[in-house]
Amino acid sequence: MKEDLRQEIKRLEKETLSPDFWKDKERAQEIIKRIGELKEKLKAGSKYDKGDAVVTIFAGAGGDDAEDWATILFEMYRKFAEKKGWQVRVLHHHKNEVGGTKNVTFEVCGRNAYGYLKGEAGVHRLVRISPFSARKLRHTSFALVDILPKFIEISEVDIKNEDIRVDFSRASGPGGQNVNKRETAVRITHIPTGLVAYVESERSQNQNKQRALELLRSKLYKYQQAKQEKERQALRGGKLPQAEWGHQIRSYVFHPYQMVKDHRTGVETSDVEGVLEGELDEFVEAERNLET
Repeated sequence: MKEDLRQEIKRLEKETLSPDFWKDKERAQEIIKRIGELKEKLKAGSKYDKGDAVVTIFAGAGGDDAEDWATILFEMYRKFAEKKGWQVRVLHHHKNEVGGTKNVTFEVCGRNAYGYLKGEAGVHRLVRISPFSARKLRHTSFALVDILPKFIEISEVDIKNEDIRVDFSRASGPGGQNVNKRETAVRITHIPTGLVAYVESERSQNQNKQRALELLRSKLYKYQQAKQEKERQALRGGKLPQAEWGHQIRSYVFHPYQMVKDHRTGVETSDVEGVLEGELDEFVEAERNLET
């Protein structure tokens, strides 16, 4: 958050006022350099906020319930985007045989799309009576939402040809059925990190490859940012919040009562249906205010 950056800058600048500051020249130079880096980061903010976003939703463990929940979230964000006048384009949608979503990746194109959506990244928890349970039992489902900026400057993330493996396959439809005979779908694996980008939305192999490279560059950008933040936290003796099951950012409860609650900001509403219809502004604005 920006306030964390300001506090660290303030703390380091206070150190420079010490009469003994330059006694250890090597450490002093490191601090001066660090202050410059932090000020540059504060000035830049997340410079991709005004651009497009790439959203990926992964169903958690739980079979049909979790995969249905991933579909509901996909529709929620699609409706939110439509209300904002943004365009949604699906890059890859891996469905199960009953229409649920194992994972889906889609672009959201419009002014400030990434800035608005980036705070939605994390684990989303659903509690409801399972529509797949003959005994009408209450079930808890999880889905992981990942948000990336769509376009990353090539100068920021260098992808070497020798570091990637490119595989081609047939684009698939619901249930894994092949929808064409040509191998137009492209999967690119970044060997050093294991990160994977898969795109099948375009008709030509070359177009899918270019989009997959763009997606991989976005993933590497986030990977590098997370790595740097982890290193900074380690130096300060702190810990990063864990993006894993059980560490949900928001809960959506249908039973025994109706409520959506964000666990970071405390914002909550009983209008669950409205939220799932894309009424997310109250949650998004509250999370954005945490950064200021």
